[in-house]
Amino acid sequence: MFKSFLSIRNMIVSLILLVACCILGFAASAVGIDDNPSGIALAFLSTIALVLAFVHPLRTSKQFRYLIYASGIGLIIFAVLHNVFEGIASKVGEANLSYGLLQGAGVAFFFIAILVCPIGLLVGAIGAAITSSREGRSKKM
Repeated sequence: MFKSFLSIRNMIVSLILLVACCILGFAASAVGIDDNPSGIALAFLSTIALVLAFVHPLRTSKQFRYLIYASGIGLIIFAVLHNVFEGIASKVGEANLSYGLLQGAGVAFFFIAILVCPIGLLVGAIGAAITSSREGRSKKM
């Protein structure tokens, strides 16, 4: 994951992708993501830029398969954590300060489960397919 910051070229590409992520994220929040297809599309594009900022230096299909596994497990874990924090927040009551913190954690886990993990699965699947075909062609030659 931190391979993207080891060389100057990778660092520049990562920073460009992170800036694109921020710009697209601000655009999504300005447009709004509540029942707005263009805002939702901007949010997904922002997440794609975020994921690509860290995985663009990966070169083997094994590394992309690890991304698929981590995203699949993360999807389950973050969905469960969202429900746990929402349940605890409902038991605490709205008058407490911890209610706001628990609700915020629940929302953060929800966005990770809905935006980041599916994009990680998609990028991992596409990257694994491309790199495995390249590895197959290089073994034939």
